[in-house]
Amino acid sequence: MAERRNSDAVDPNAYQRALGLLVRREHSRQELSRKLKAKGVEPEEAAVALEKLARQDFQNDERFAAALARTRAAAGYGPVRIRSELSTHGLPRAAIEAALDACERDWPAGARALVIRRYAGKNLADPALRRKAIDFLLRRGFEQKSAFAAVRSGHGNEFVED
Repeated sequence: MAERRNSDAVDPNAYQRALGLLVRREHSRQELSRKLKAKGVEPEEAAVALEKLARQDFQNDERFAAALARTRAAAGYGPVRIRSELSTHGLPRAAIEAALDACERDWPAGARALVIRRYAGKNLADPALRRKAIDFLLRRGFEQKSAFAAVRSGHGNEFVED
C-alpha cells in the first residue's frame, strides 16, 4: 500500500474552513473571523472569504441572531441574557431586537414556568426562598419586573414585593 505523504495533504483555504464551520451551525461574521484568525488565516483572506459567504447567503448575521435567540429562549433564558450574548457578537441593536421579536415569547410567562418547575412544592412565602427564586430568574436573564411578578404569582401565592 502506498503511504500518503504530508506534502500531498492540501491545507484548506479560508473559504473552505469557514464553510466547514457553518455546516455545523450558524455563526456570526465576527465569530467566524475570530475562529479563522485562531487557525492562522490572514485577516485579508478571511475578509474575502466571509464576504463571499455573505453574498452566497451561507453566512447571515440576522439568521444567526434569530437562531441563537430561539435556542436560548427555548433553554429558559430571558431577554436580558440573550440581548447581552448577541451583543458580544458585534451585531447591531436593530438585528438583536429583531431576533428577540422573532422569538415571539411571552417572557413573563416563561419566567413563571421556570419558577413553577424549579420551586414546585416549595413555600414561596418564605422570604429567603423568594429571594433565591428572584436571583435565579435574574441570573437567567429575566427583567427584574418579570422576576418579581413570576415569584409573586408562583403557585398561587400572593406576596408583597421586597
